[in-house]
Amino acid sequence: MNDHSGCREPLPAARAAADTPLPAAVPDLALALPHPETYLTGRWAERNWRNVPGPFYAADTDTCWTGRLAAPDHVLYDDVTGQEFVYRQPRNAVEVDRLLQAAWTDPLAGYGWDGDRHWTTDSVRAWWRERARLRAWAIDLRAAWSGHPDAYRQEAATGLSELLAYLDGGLETDLRLYLFRLEERRSPNPSEPLPELDP
Repeated sequence: MNDHSGCREPLPAARAAADTPLPAAVPDLALALPHPETYLTGRWAERNWRNVPGPFYAADTDTCWTGRLAAPDHVLYDDVTGQEFVYRQPRNAVEVDRLLQAAWTDPLAGYGWDGDRHWTTDSVRAWWRERARLRAWAIDLRAAWSGHPDAYRQEAATGLSELLAYLDGGLETDLRLYLFRLEERRSPNPSEPLPELDP
């Protein structure tokens, strides 16, 4: 019997996050997330190739390295441009909120949430077949940033370790769940088999 209990629909959670208070807001100033349409305006054609398949992605973001402050389990930085990318899709409402907070802090509004309109089962499987490219990049960059005197790069190196562990661990199941959602337009029931990434 399969266990898909952790699977949920992230886009309804994103819509429901509007008006959620932001943590660590300026004292005496009530700040809340606005409606996602106002700041999730990234363009699919500009997305970073390192984004894992799913509804959320980062495209032409700023280079201020703020994403991991809100969503360290989901966001990493491109060493060439300094821009952000989503290395793990959120799987529950709390994780969606964290990723939305990271997106909201991007002044260029470069995050997008329309990945479901663009990913196909073929393109997800093609991304999976090319994952060795992401692995090699992460290994090289982790080596460069682990001993770097800059504390932000050292912290980001821990995120690269998490990405590498995810590539070897839970990503395959998460992508199979995503394939099911793309094919069926719903989350699977616990007893339903998941599509294969390498059919």
